[in-house]
Amino acid sequence: MMLQIPDLLTADELAACQRLVTEAEWIDGNATSGMQSAMAKNNRQLAEGSEAARRAGDIIQTALGRNPVFMSAALPLKVFPPLFNRYGTGQYFNTHVDNAVRHLRGTDFRIRSDLSATVFLNDPSDYDGGELSIEDTYGVHRVKLPAGHMVLYPASSLHHVAPITRGERVGSFFWIQSMVREDANRALLFQLDASIQELALEKGQNHPAIVRLTGVYHNLVRQYADV
Repeated sequence: MMLQIPDLLTADELAACQRLVTEAEWIDGNATSGMQSAMAKNNRQLAEGSEAARRAGDIIQTALGRNPVFMSAALPLKVFPPLFNRYGTGQYFNTHVDNAVRHLRGTDFRIRSDLSATVFLNDPSDYDGGELSIEDTYGVHRVKLPAGHMVLYPASSLHHVAPITRGERVGSFFWIQSMVREDANRALLFQLDASIQELALEKGQNHPAIVRLTGVYHNLVRQYADV
């Protein structure tokens, strides 16, 4: 399931992230690449664990924690600390798949990467090219969102970032280990939760049918969850 989450960041949070990353030192993007990615990747990023990356990442993690759409769609168990990249003219990231396990350097923190996420930190009008293209059974989906918006998609998907032909693209990227490993099961739970919330607005949270459906939802989470 691929999902766009608009306005993940408030205007103040977006401005703070932009300020932090603009003033920070950028390094070769292959500092965190695996073997496959190193051959496909041409960009820059903030050093993993740098002060700017940590502070901007904390802003994004706070935003994730209060966003009901993200929580319902991802059912997060662990979130890898957000990383930050920028693509200038001629830079790109060719087709690849993300590593199945991500390890935070210098720690024992690791996650299974069930979901990948990108938060766009500048507007599409700032650059040409740079679309994030994600492949699934329905074809290739090209994503280029306004600043502060996020796209969430299965980490198992083949994806790439098209070459920049003008300007610069800045964003944050990270991975999520979900309590529910299978994408199809997460999608069903997300659809069920959304339907329950919609019906609850019409009939009230305490309507007997809503209570029963909520029980079904949580029993399915119990069946699928690995915590």
